[in-house]
Amino acid sequence: MDLLEESIVPEHARAVKQEAREFAEEHIEPNAAEYFESGDYPEEIIQKGEEAGLVGQGISEEYGGRGFSLAETLALAEEFYRADAGIGLSLQLPDFGTDLVEMYGTEEQKESYLRPIAENEMRSGLGVSEPDTGSDMAGMQTAAEKDGDEWVLNGEKYWVGNGVEGDWLTIYARTGDDEDNRYGNFSLFIVPTDAPGYHAEHIPEKMCYRASKQAHITLDNCRIPEDHIIGEEGQGFYMIADFFNKGRAVVAGHGLGLAAAAIEEASSFVHDREAFGRTIDEFQSVQHDLADMRMEFESARALSWRAVEKVENHDNAGYWAALSKATATEAATECAERGMQLYGGRSVLEENRISRVYRDVRVPVIYEGANPIQRNLIYSQAPR
Repeated sequence: MDLLEESIVPEHARAVKQEAREFAEEHIEPNAAEYFESGDYPEEIIQKGEEAGLVGQGISEEYGGRGFSLAETLALAEEFYRADAGIGLSLQLPDFGTDLVEMYGTEEQKESYLRPIAENEMRSGLGVSEPDTGSDMAGMQTAAEKDGDEWVLNGEKYWVGNGVEGDWLTIYARTGDDEDNRYGNFSLFIVPTDAPGYHAEHIPEKMCYRASKQAHITLDNCRIPEDHIIGEEGQGFYMIADFFNKGRAVVAGHGLGLAAAAIEEASSFVHDREAFGRTIDEFQSVQHDLADMRMEFESARALSWRAVEKVENHDNAGYWAALSKATATEAATECAERGMQLYGGRSVLEENRISRVYRDVRVPVIYEGANPIQRNLIYSQAPR
């Protein structure tokens, strides 16, 4: 069974997809259960990924990376997440947020902060969400104020990948208070994790994505040089919005990988288990469940790969990104739910992969903008 076959994938992305598949088979799948149980950060696997040229390579060749396209990143995400979501996310986070520096940063910022990521000497992250503010991008309260030749940041960020492990983060902060232009009140900053006033700790253990670590960050009069602002002051909201279009298209790949894992597990189980004198895949209700899972998955995958082209070409990108993210992550949720039902009582045992998949699918429907927000975007940006 090859649910993630390559015929739908653009030809230029197939080589990276194959690299990712081979890496996942060798390094992620055999270790997924162990890392889920321990909750340890998969440092060893990340280092293997760096050696394989599959980590931190969204950065362009000009600054030392492989310049993965959006299609290549989606292809990689499918394969990693099919093997394990927690490890998959950890492998994709070391260059998270670097797109913003590459698109809007100065040449000095790019050389200082992008090249070390591409050469696996640094890791980055992105701090946007806050403890009391989730998807309301114009409601964030972390603030940055100018003080001489420095910016002083105060506030909190939550659910930050690499907040502890990273060397620097892109932080989204309020720099204005214009009630008539609520979207123009935010800016982006490069914040080294060793800056004075930066404090981070891991969020307590989660029920899912256990091999991925997120942090709670406190910025207490955190001082950074004035040249650490990315792009123009007051443009942060618009920069992040464009960045999230690409991110949501990739999160669709997270959903597709998880959905494929659920279908694989359920299909294997029902073909091997016997009840009432026959294997349970012979029951029509079971066949219908498996058929429904395939329908959800194939529809979501076709949409997701169409959306990648639309987003890359800036063709109503926000609409297509939201459409693919919501559809693919909800397909994963549906497939995992049906998979648990088909597995029966054994589905709740942690030793079974389906139980890990079931818990992991709860996350992509929330991050990069919860799916109710995606529905708002779909409706507001749909062609009229």
